[in-house]
Amino acid sequence: MKITLMGTGAYSLGLALMLAKCKNNRVMLWSEDENKVEEFKQSHQIKSIFKDIIFPNNIEITNSYEEALKETQLIFLVTSVKYLKSTLEHILPFYHQESICIASKGIEEESLEVLSTVVKNKLHTTNIAVISGPSFAIDLVHNNPVALAIAGKKQVVNLVKDNLASETLKLRESSDIIGTQLCGCLKNIIAIASGILKGLSYSESTQAFLITESLHDIRKILKAFGGKKKTILSFAGVGDIILTCTSEKSRNYTYGYLLGKSQNEEEIKKYLKENTVEGYSNLLAIHKLLEKKGIDIPLINLLYDIVNLQKPASSLPQFLIAK
Repeated sequence: MKITLMGTGAYSLGLALMLAKCKNNRVMLWSEDENKVEEFKQSHQIKSIFKDIIFPNNIEITNSYEEALKETQLIFLVTSVKYLKSTLEHILPFYHQESICIASKGIEEESLEVLSTVVKNKLHTTNIAVISGPSFAIDLVHNNPVALAIAGKKQVVNLVKDNLASETLKLRESSDIIGTQLCGCLKNIIAIASGILKGLSYSESTQAFLITESLHDIRKILKAFGGKKKTILSFAGVGDIILTCTSEKSRNYTYGYLLGKSQNEEEIKKYLKENTVEGYSNLLAIHKLLEKKGIDIPLINLLYDIVNLQKPASSLPQFLIAK
């Protein structure tokens, strides 16, 4: 079976290794980066991401959309949210109702829609599932036990489970495709706030205070947009929140840490330029969406002001106490 992953970031490569465990699978990576394509073809490595990993022979790579999608049965979307719409436009001429699994996390900034809706509208399909949960790419690569929530059309969910689940990767089904995606987006935003507290030298107790308070806000947002409040208890919810909000491996957490620790605006801009910080764009989109719907979430408003309006990071702990 041929499976295609759109993107060659760390998470895409981690998923590729999981999918390649089944030797009958032919796993195809698509990348726009010609240097990555050439390096992989020559050495089966991408050292800029995983310098010590040699990928198995049933993983291939191309920069051709046609080659990537020809005869594939399952497509994983693992691009940054800001590139998703353009990726779908390139996919469309070669798309024939194959199953789609969305591993990207966020809200599309222009339409303010969850990614499953963007895919449905662009590709005119309902053959969609989403995965989300506490799983850093490096942990996939090193076969540490991890778990993900999966939601969507039953036949796609089953296809993904058949090819992705393994002795080290658990997939738990959810009936809430909207809530699963919103949790995947919101946890990145809360991770920025948690990083801010760490940068301000507050303790784990204060971070736990923030995380607990944020769960109430996330439940409110899930309910407002048609998700299920209980999804907060899933791998996509509290599982991913705990991981992303407490680990220095998280770029969202590290970005928040810089906001809390440093007043050097150039250093912060440099980090954003050199790293994909999904929480930054997620925050802009969620803030705009909540504003449009007339939903007031003070924590989101405050984080938006800290990130975009230079409000002092120290206002975050003050807000928590006053809340």
